[in-house]
Amino acid sequence: MSDPLPSDLPRLRTLRTWHAMWVERIDEAIAAAEQRERERQQGGERRPPTPDWVVELSIGVGARPIEAHVGGCYAAGKRQRAITREQALATLADGMRACIHCRPDTELGVL
Repeated sequence: MSDPLPSDLPRLRTLRTWHAMWVERIDEAIAAAEQRERERQQGGERRPPTPDWVVELSIGVGARPIEAHVGGCYAAGKRQRAITREQALATLADGMRACIHCRPDTELGVL
């Protein structure tokens, strides 16, 4: 079986330089991936807990509550505000629409 490496010194040094460059790039990519993983874990640890109840807000200045949701509902828009259980009960009693996906009225026992 023949050796796949060249026998002359200049080509061997070129191969050594080439592979050292790739090992350095791989090490940098590993370090970057480890940093991203650390940041992802820290983000999860520092993220505030999901509220139990939220209201979705309308668009524009003076946004008003338009729909009640259970905290973490996938259908709740990005414009939302956390509320307490008592506030959720009061808003539903005042006639605010309840989300048809998470059913906060059912969760709160409102008929």
